Amino acid sequence: MTLSPRQDLHAFLDAYDGDDVLVVDAEVSAEEEVTALAFGLAARGRHDLLRCPRVAGLGVELVTNVFASRARVAGLFGTDPAGLHAAYQERSRDRRPMEMLAGGPALDEVLTGDRADLAAVPMIRHFASDLGRYLTSGIVVAEDPGGGAGNLSYHRATPHSPRELALSLHSRGDLWRLLGRARERGRPLPVAMVVGGHPLFMLAASARVGADVDEREIAGGLFGEPLQVVRTPRHGIRVPATADYVIEGVIDPGDHAPEGPFGEFSGYSSHRSTNNVLRVETVCRRRDPVLLDVVAGASAEHLNLARIPRESEMAEQLTTRFPDVTALHYPNSGTHFHAYVALRQRRPGQARQVMLGLLGWDPYLKTVVAVDDDVDVTDDSAVLWALAAHLQPHRDVFVVDGLPGSPLDPSSGGDGTTSRMALDATRGPGFDGEPIELSPAARDRAARLLDRSLPARAFPASTFPDTAGKD
Repeated sequence: MTLSPRQDLHAFLDAYDGDDVLVVDAEVSAEEEVTALAFGLAARGRHDLLRCPRVAGLGVELVTNVFASRARVAGLFGTDPAGLHAAYQERSRDRRPMEMLAGGPALDEVLTGDRADLAAVPMIRHFASDLGRYLTSGIVVAEDPGGGAGNLSYHRATPHSPRELALSLHSRGDLWRLLGRARERGRPLPVAMVVGGHPLFMLAASARVGADVDEREIAGGLFGEPLQVVRTPRHGIRVPATADYVIEGVIDPGDHAPEGPFGEFSGYSSHRSTNNVLRVETVCRRRDPVLLDVVAGASAEHLNLARIPRESEMAEQLTTRFPDVTALHYPNSGTHFHAYVALRQRRPGQARQVMLGLLGWDPYLKTVVAVDDDVDVTDDSAVLWALAAHLQPHRDVFVVDGLPGSPLDPSSGGDGTTSRMALDATRGPGFDGEPIELSPAARDRAARLLDRSLPARAFPASTFPDTAGKD
């Protein structure tokens, strides 16, 4: 069987020819500086894919910020940001069984016994407030001991000892359910953590699907061909054949170790953790690995990677149930807790019904704003204008209390419950306001005058000192 280059992170990086790549040739510290680079770019309105060949002490190239640009993610599907939701949903429905290979780059080097040490897996510190160095791109692969569907899920992880990873299962998702089944059987749960996969595999791991769906089959749909997998040496768990690192071991329900604080998507350092432990038994790696990092905290990368599959599902559900919905957007400014929805409101109460649907379907949402279809939901300032000009709080706001929320929301109660708010910023029936207008002729004339009058502005060739690359 031949390896498919379409599923290889290295082939993706070699072939990617976008002008949004920044190669940092200067040596970078493994203590916070990579994160500072990504946030520094964002402050300049840029979301370049970052390549750092020289990170002190790592010995491998570090790649990060892959998902910071929605346009770059949309390009994986051959579309633009406006078409991303539909393209993701179409491909994710085309689930394909995995293709088993006898071997692959993921098994180039297999370290067992005393050699299966976490020192073989490079890691960095993301924030000064973090407990230590963390893996942020680690995807835990587990297979149901009862014969059901396998599962992919993201879990932050930090070394507790040379042979133990402390990790949090705070999502209380399917991995938590599988761990519960292992507890009932009185056995630890075999797992494999994949570090370094193709971006489409990583998006599949973010899919929010039922326990009967294996995200590895969704990855096959996103690739348009079956996901090629190899079995891990000890437990036979099926992992991508081209993974850079695979950490194989077991999670014992009775084992716990301190995990956190860690800089989470809320923009706060989170101590909330299940404090689980992955006991390392085998470390596998490519001969030529890179460390694929996900920028932590409230970064565009962190938010997009987690949100695009969820957003795509929500958009499809809303437009199927409510055909007058024209757009849905989860703004970075709201982390995972805000959503903006645009609709053509044809009858009173329609916006409320749509917002209730969103608040009921998505457990992370705390605030939904509904606007008319001529408001750009991707522009925070446009939505804020609609709130200012159209909303009357006594009439257009309602709150629902006592619902389950995100365990990483620092404002939620000790039991994890939250209240949710809906704001109807549509004009509504009887709205008394006449939009101001500029004629097309005046706009065109002004554009020509500005083109002649304003000097061209060039972005600096070097964003940071001692850096080089494509701008």
